[in-house]
Amino acid sequence: MNATHSISLPCCFNIISRNKMLQSINLPSVSTVSFFCPISISSPTFLGLQSSAKGSGSPHQQIYKTRSCTTHISVSASRGTEVHVLEEHALSMEDTSEAFKILPGQALPLGVSEIEDGINFSVFSQHATSVTLCLLFRPTGWGDCDTRKEDMVELGLDPSVNRTGDVWHICIEDLPRSNVLYGYRIDGPKDWGQGHRFDSSIVLIDPYAKFIEGRRLFGDPNNKISKFLGTYDFESPTFDWEDDVNPNIPEKDLVIYEMNVRAFTADESSGIDADIRGSYLGVIEKIPHLLELGINAVEFLPVFEFDEMEFQRRPNSRDHMINTWGYSTINFFAPMSRYASCGGGPLNAAREFKEMVKALHDAGIEVILDVVYNHTNEGDDKLPYTTSFRGIDNKVYYMLDEDSKYMNFSGCGNTLNCNHPVVMELIIDSLRHWVNEYHVDGFRFDLASVLCRGTDGLPLSAPPLVRAIAEDDVLSKCKIIAEPWDCGGLYLVGKFPNWDRWAEWNGKYRDDVRRFIKGDCGLKGCFATRISGSADLYRVNKRKPYHSINFVIAHDGFTLYDLVSYNVKHNDANGEGGRDGSNDNYSWNCGFEGETEDANIIALRSRQMKNFHLALMVSQGTPMMLMGDEYGHTRFGNNNTYGHDNALNNFQWAKLDAKKEDHFRFFSEVVKFRKTHDIFKHENFLEKKDVTWHEDNWSNSESKFLAFTLHGEKGDDIYLAFNAHDYFVEVAIPSPPQNKDWFRVVDTNLQSPDDFVAEGVPGVKSTYNVAPYSSILLEAK
Repeated sequence: MNATHSISLPCCFNIISRNKMLQSINLPSVSTVSFFCPISISSPTFLGLQSSAKGSGSPHQQIYKTRSCTTHISVSASRGTEVHVLEEHALSMEDTSEAFKILPGQALPLGVSEIEDGINFSVFSQHATSVTLCLLFRPTGWGDCDTRKEDMVELGLDPSVNRTGDVWHICIEDLPRSNVLYGYRIDGPKDWGQGHRFDSSIVLIDPYAKFIEGRRLFGDPNNKISKFLGTYDFESPTFDWEDDVNPNIPEKDLVIYEMNVRAFTADESSGIDADIRGSYLGVIEKIPHLLELGINAVEFLPVFEFDEMEFQRRPNSRDHMINTWGYSTINFFAPMSRYASCGGGPLNAAREFKEMVKALHDAGIEVILDVVYNHTNEGDDKLPYTTSFRGIDNKVYYMLDEDSKYMNFSGCGNTLNCNHPVVMELIIDSLRHWVNEYHVDGFRFDLASVLCRGTDGLPLSAPPLVRAIAEDDVLSKCKIIAEPWDCGGLYLVGKFPNWDRWAEWNGKYRDDVRRFIKGDCGLKGCFATRISGSADLYRVNKRKPYHSINFVIAHDGFTLYDLVSYNVKHNDANGEGGRDGSNDNYSWNCGFEGETEDANIIALRSRQMKNFHLALMVSQGTPMMLMGDEYGHTRFGNNNTYGHDNALNNFQWAKLDAKKEDHFRFFSEVVKFRKTHDIFKHENFLEKKDVTWHEDNWSNSESKFLAFTLHGEKGDDIYLAFNAHDYFVEVAIPSPPQNKDWFRVVDTNLQSPDDFVAEGVPGVKSTYNVAPYSSILLEAK
């Protein structure tokens, strides 16, 4: 769609619209000016043209600034439909009263730093031909980087003075130490066929910005199209961590709880103050719940800055959605600013994130971040959303094919060029920043197989980035977890390059356990292998059982309740015609699709959820459960709810209260039972002396019953039996160790509180009738 601008000022200047049409206007003659005439059609993209000429080289330079305003107009598209457009007009250009002293600056460190001479700005761009630093001054507390509200100062960098190698830099003396927004206009070759996507009309975010300013309120419908800029802060006092200490929980002792910061407390039923719902501080309010459940590590869905309104930038089938999961990173250093309380902005977000980490550590809970280094928010050439890397040096930051088109191993339009030396350094610097500045304890790497691809997209046997993380002085001490697959088919479960340090999400555990518990044939041997630590996958070199992150449920896919309530996904609400989300869920609805009032089906579903949870918590390896499964959260069969900022994702605290005495009680007690019994947490893989399999029928594919005894060092044995048949199985119970008796701790067929009795129920006989679709646990005492 074409748009026309008509503005009259005193001298000739050229404006370039998106369709490259030229128009003539007048401007005063100055050494460096910038006319700012952006237009956005359901997009935050800034359009305009910069005209620059080198100054005299004096250390003092007059800086010009642009005042602007925005109007709403309607434009008729070719098909006669009316499209609403946000159009920003430059109203006046005037000389600033300030005259800053400009110095060449230094190349390192990248980003913004305070040095002896002033505030230093440094950005990498190998292929740029010009770089312009853009500054926006604001009063303290001003909460939006919308250029309508302040004056943007633009300063062109002289490559003969302000460039060292591929790094552009400048230092400004007497610049405020905070409350300054900044970005860059970067120009370079226009040849897309060579991989370049330069567009100097867009003000770009510094990849090393430590804070990002933009929309203040999450999902604000009145500010859908927000511009994001970097900011810095050298004035605020250093955060007082007091005596904060990493809980340093051994990996074999972890019980991980995957959760979403916003969704945890966003619902009104959380009962907390409206100003802190959905925030980092909201998590602090609910730490007692985490302790009552018994987990000792949280794995947060992405908390790096992202634009939750990205689906609403242009009309499309998903423009009703809000990105609540956050797998669309804008910047790798800045905490998500809209997780601050009261719309507090980026600096408050950073402080409150630290308060949250400190409070979790005080409670003995570790903090693991789900990090997305496989792609960014910037999309592809069909639907670009240029905010940073694409406009800074596309050819470096992204994997491109031989035709200079984006490789898409992420399923999101682009793939970060992780093993390029510059990108690799960015990722390492980012990870260290989160450890050193925010005291996080570990990372789960989304689609981590992307990290194993070279710059040409081909798999590497020893990827430099993966090795560097494993061997880094700081990062090697953290929990590092790979999601060992990507959307390009590089499935590395059990084969992820690891240097004996990387753990993995065990996708085979998920699939085999799901299939056995629901009653598929021929899975008994696989089930036994998975719950005993997946030695077939991880008994290599010095790897341990705890390098298998065992899970039945994760954020993407069915919730535990939906796993036993739906045979197929129901994703119509996502606007993708049901094409999104996995089709291989290995689920069983227990006889009816969706909600039902049939008491027998409800009871069967309850048993199945307890069976899954018990299997997870008695397995060798590191268990992970999903937020909400402790009360039976449902998404009504939607297995890909990434874009729903509502009850589909939000923790329902009223439902938790309703399930406190039965479902939650069982889940919590089983977690705590695992934590207090080392027999489930072997440091090494099980040997013959550690387990007895009560099974002589391994080859019978029709058999869906498995029983075994784990042997404790002091005769404190545990007997377990899982019956996935639809009929009772009367099983002979082995004799207990000498001077011991068997006590029944778990029978998932019984009602609460008899389904779990921590001290155990005596009187176990020589046989036990295990009910259909149920499991039992006996403890020798």
